[in-house]
Amino acid sequence: MKILKGYVFRLYPDKKQEQLINKTIGCARFIYNYFLDDKMKEYKIAGKSKSAYDQAKLIPSLSKEKEWLKEVDSCSLRNSLLDLERAFKNFYNGSGYPKFKAKGVHESYKTNNIKSSYNGKEYNSIKLDLKNRIITLPKLKEVKIRGYRNKEVILGNIKSAVIKKEAGRYYVSVLIEEELIKPSFVPSSIIGIDLGIKDLIVTSFNEKIENTINLNTKRLIGLQRGLSRCKVGSKNRYKMKIKIQRMYQKIRNARKHMIHDITNKLIKENDIIVTENLDVKSMQKNHYVAKGLNENPISEIIRILKYKAIWNNKKLIQIDRYYPSSQICNICNYQNKKVKDLSIRNWECPNCHTNHDRDYNASVNIMFEGLKIYMRGIEQVI
Repeated sequence: MKILKGYVFRLYPDKKQEQLINKTIGCARFIYNYFLDDKMKEYKIAGKSKSAYDQAKLIPSLSKEKEWLKEVDSCSLRNSLLDLERAFKNFYNGSGYPKFKAKGVHESYKTNNIKSSYNGKEYNSIKLDLKNRIITLPKLKEVKIRGYRNKEVILGNIKSAVIKKEAGRYYVSVLIEEELIKPSFVPSSIIGIDLGIKDLIVTSFNEKIENTINLNTKRLIGLQRGLSRCKVGSKNRYKMKIKIQRMYQKIRNARKHMIHDITNKLIKENDIIVTENLDVKSMQKNHYVAKGLNENPISEIIRILKYKAIWNNKKLIQIDRYYPSSQICNICNYQNKKVKDLSIRNWECPNCHTNHDRDYNASVNIMFEGLKIYMRGIEQVI
């Protein structure tokens, strides 16, 4: 089985390479905005607009007018058009209308690995040398990198690379197609997990995992106040923006590390993982739980669990979102509808008089419901 896997490295470009990266990001943004404007105008007149393929044919003539477009990687300009087409597809599927890109927001560009052969030798436009800590990129040539110090080589075919500028630093994300050998599936353990707000995860083994990310709100508020006092366009304002961006970057990186630690532990120790199919978007409309949901990355945990379960040949079962896991007693199956109130954290079963912790009881019920779904699937196969 072949999978696509991304590897992120820190880039250390010299001054010329840094200028070229910034120029390429600017050109990719210009192409996106130029053809978005073209699409909008064309749609108003004709009721339809050109595809990304037809728009790409116009780039050579446009680069004659704007000669600075010739200085950058041509793949980055075409990929910008593909991003625009993807934005319109998302709009047709219910997302918001594509917006013009602003300078200083999500600064990145994508380039492809172009393969060619000459005199029996194969050449790639993107090369990764982990021994010497160098990556070769189109137009930039060799750039120093840092990351994955425990690896000497990454086996697979390089498909593309995304060069990103974030908080005054440069990164490259390399997409590699790898061969995945799945282990055999031998079900010997099952776990139910209740994803919540008070505790990030409560398992059917009564293990509680808390959100360990501490957001320094006082420091953040102070920095944002400092930014508002700085003069627009000044060097001090730029420095303050970098400080805020780096603080947010630190929080994001800590959150990613926490999520991967949790998901790796769950996948390693269990063969069948059962969770609820939560509608997080609808839950965020409830202002009582919205703040907790924003701090607890529930949907991201489920997303990562899905692909890690496939890679490790484990089962991830999601039960129906309307299953009343918190209301049912896991001992006698009595349903207590009073427990719908989220403020009730502990309750006693009126039928068997068992005391229940709301989240632990829900995780046990989720496990049993997932086991039923798994057994039904085996019966259908037999």
